[in-house]
Amino acid sequence: MNPGKALFAACLLILAASTVAAETLKIGLNYPQTGRYKDQGLQQRLGAFLAVDEINQAGGLRGQQLELVIRNSRSDPAKGAKNTAELIDVEGAQMVFGGVSSGVAIASGKAARDRNRLYFGTLTYSNATTGSEAHSHMFREPYNAWMTAKVLSQYLNRNHADDDYFYITADYTWGWSVEESVRKFTDTEDTERHAGVKTPFPRAFVNDFQKALSQADASGAKVLMLVLFGEDMVRALNVAYEMGLTKKMQVVVPNLTLGMARQVGPTIMEGVVGGSPWVWNVPYELDYPRGKAFVETFSKRYEMRPSTAAASAYSIVYQYKDAVERSGTTNTQSVIRALEGHRYTFLKDEQYWREFDHQNVQSVYVVKIKPRETILADPFGSDYFSIVESMPGENAVQTRQEWEARRRAAGKPLSL
Repeated sequence: MNPGKALFAACLLILAASTVAAETLKIGLNYPQTGRYKDQGLQQRLGAFLAVDEINQAGGLRGQQLELVIRNSRSDPAKGAKNTAELIDVEGAQMVFGGVSSGVAIASGKAARDRNRLYFGTLTYSNATTGSEAHSHMFREPYNAWMTAKVLSQYLNRNHADDDYFYITADYTWGWSVEESVRKFTDTEDTERHAGVKTPFPRAFVNDFQKALSQADASGAKVLMLVLFGEDMVRALNVAYEMGLTKKMQVVVPNLTLGMARQVGPTIMEGVVGGSPWVWNVPYELDYPRGKAFVETFSKRYEMRPSTAAASAYSIVYQYKDAVERSGTTNTQSVIRALEGHRYTFLKDEQYWREFDHQNVQSVYVVKIKPRETILADPFGSDYFSIVESMPGENAVQTRQEWEARRRAAGKPLSL
């Protein structure tokens, strides 16, 4: 070969090798940047970017730098599914995660499945996500409505067994799941005694909450179950406070997050009870070193405490990295096999991905909002949560038999 041509060919090979080495491994985050759940969406973004930066600084994933590609779901299922398709088909994402609305997570998970990609539900609590709508390509990192209800009922049955309840519920899949599950485990399925109303989703107005809360007040109930999330819960709780209901009733928010508590503020939030799979003080109170390191790094970087949503997104990125490394490939089927049944300890005690439904089995908690002075004593004004109850994941989660009964009722196969 002519020496000049040989040199030119060698240069092309070096350039090609450099280009391949420079290619990033893309993962997609599909979250609400706008709308009623935007605060929870922002927390997902912050947690995900922190994980990606840490992994890249440590050498990346199997020699490749991770690149986080984002889309705004606007809490709309159709938009979430479209985003997922674009993240995979256009951006080349090997995995997609995110979602606050369960409707978005379910629709997005199906879009990922159709393209043979994994979808990790980041903040999706409807039983359907890993129940009637479960499939091989969906993995749910947080707990579900059933698990929420199990741990809450343990607390409520001990402290409010003889009280009447009133339910105000967001009218979509997550709200239905939570209300159904809480009623089941607190023995409040008698809707004449334990009445309730549905509020529109995603476009409830303040007057919708005013009407619902007026009915709650007139009912004489002692427990007000606010099955609402994000800004809907914030608006409803502010109205409840203005009406004096927070002094007359025990307010319960089944899925309570730090972002929601901060939006309402310590004065109104004091004494509210809720469920959570993780809050930032759990690692300190129960001595989980990796969890403490996450909280401290997050707090220093963003000058705020991380919420459940941030912890979930952060954990998912690391769990995907770990599964790819253990399987030795990004091949979807291989990663699924690496995840199924895998046990790990990360931000708290041991968790695992259950094989038959891809639900993450983990400890769950009941928290109660501390007095205002305690909350504000924290450097970031965020010491909201007193842990008043906990339950091991094995006790909280549905059994295989219970799961199969749900699948049969939905006309779905008994395996993914």
